[in-house]
Amino acid sequence: ITAIMQAVGAPLKTSVAPAGIVSYELAGTAAKAKDILASWDQTQTLYAAFGLGIDYLYMPSYALAMSLGVLLVMGRHKGWPASLGVWIGWGSLAAALFDAAENFALWKILLGNVQSAWPQVSAVCATIKFALILLGLGYAILGGILPKSE
Repeated sequence: ITAIMQAVGAPLKTSVAPAGIVSYELAGTAAKAKDILASWDQTQTLYAAFGLGIDYLYMPSYALAMSLGVLLVMGRHKGWPASLGVWIGWGSLAAALFDAAENFALWKILLGNVQSAWPQVSAVCATIKFALILLGLGYAILGGILPKSE
């Protein structure tokens, strides 16, 4: 699914949206969201819509994969690192919920509801989502590298 998401997102990169869909997710203001939409032609807008739709399939897969990675690392450690892993594992699942809320806001904008709070909602949800994903990946990678607790 990651490869599909990358392929669908590639055409969305413009001078106004250098990070493609991520620029759109983090626009934060109606003016910036409007500029991004204006930088996309009809085909790119369809790519964005398709990407938002397929992202709903992607959410459970990345959330479960990260949570399982965190669980595997938790099994290698004891004490507070394992306790922290419980929260981070739930955070990995929460990231998908923030992603779903973000996508709902992005759909609203894509359908023409730009002059509203939807760009701010999307930016806040995307920021939290990215933070939780980075936290989960960081925990899984670092916990996998560190020696096993006895």
